[in-house]
Amino acid sequence: MARASHAASLPIAAAAAAARFRFRFRPSFRGMASASAAAGAPARVGVVQMTSVGDVDANYATCSRLTKEAAASGVKFLCFPEVFSFIGSKDGKSVKIAEPLDGPIMQRYCSLAKESGMWLSLGGFQEKGPDDSHQYNTHVLIDDSGKVRSSYRKIHLFDVDVPGNMVYKESRFTIAGNTIVAVDSPFGRLGLTVCYDLRFPELYQILRFKHEAQVLLVPSAFTKVTGEAHWEILLRARAIETQCYVIAAAQAGKHNEKRESYGDSIIIDPWGTVIARLPDRLSTGFAVADLDLSKVEAVRTRMPISEHRKFDSDWKSSNEQ
Repeated sequence: MARASHAASLPIAAAAAAARFRFRFRPSFRGMASASAAAGAPARVGVVQMTSVGDVDANYATCSRLTKEAAASGVKFLCFPEVFSFIGSKDGKSVKIAEPLDGPIMQRYCSLAKESGMWLSLGGFQEKGPDDSHQYNTHVLIDDSGKVRSSYRKIHLFDVDVPGNMVYKESRFTIAGNTIVAVDSPFGRLGLTVCYDLRFPELYQILRFKHEAQVLLVPSAFTKVTGEAHWEILLRARAIETQCYVIAAAQAGKHNEKRESYGDSIIIDPWGTVIARLPDRLSTGFAVADLDLSKVEAVRTRMPISEHRKFDSDWKSSNEQ
């Protein structure tokens, strides 16, 4: 269906990696929300596709309109793409408009969530960094009361020479996060990631097998070149290998003279089937699907890969004694 218009001391891969990253578990709330979702009716979620520009107010107007339209369609959880609130045409411009999570930009979105009675996934917000020259690329989760329920700072930064396109150096202005985040919600246990994280399957393995995620969120702004080659393949692979729903909101089309995004926002079920996408991968709008967590459990029961896994952080290589 589419419309256009809790900290733990678990290692990552080895002791050295464990020293670099922290795990954060969010305690359950409202009477074990994930369990309630699993036992209740399917939850209606939406995935947004949009073309952000270098105007915070214009982008908010688009997000606000889509949120209200989604609420009218019965959506209870709406997922926006990376850099939903701003995409600048000049390097470093996003650092200048970066704000803390309690700043006026994010507070507008908190009010929007409360007014709409809807959870919002806002992936790729320019959060103010530790100094005036840097920011964090932060995925923010807001609940239906307008409270920031959780946040995740993007770990893998996009420092890439895209073939036939241009050179990207995200680390020039962005500080990488060091915390893996999963949080309970009325829609299941959510694993938070951002865009380029998608190319690192170990993160999603940790979210599934260490954090027990049921739904993986991948807000993105893939380039046209990389999107054409790898977008859907990678997303379906993450869904299949973790047996999770994947919700991937995407930036689409030309933002300015320098930057163009691939688009194609999709929702994928735990079997790897695309269950929602917009009919046009470049249009502004949202697609809708009903998440049924009993399907997650059914897939995992029939193919119990969690019981069959052999490789983990304790696995010894052949040269270890």
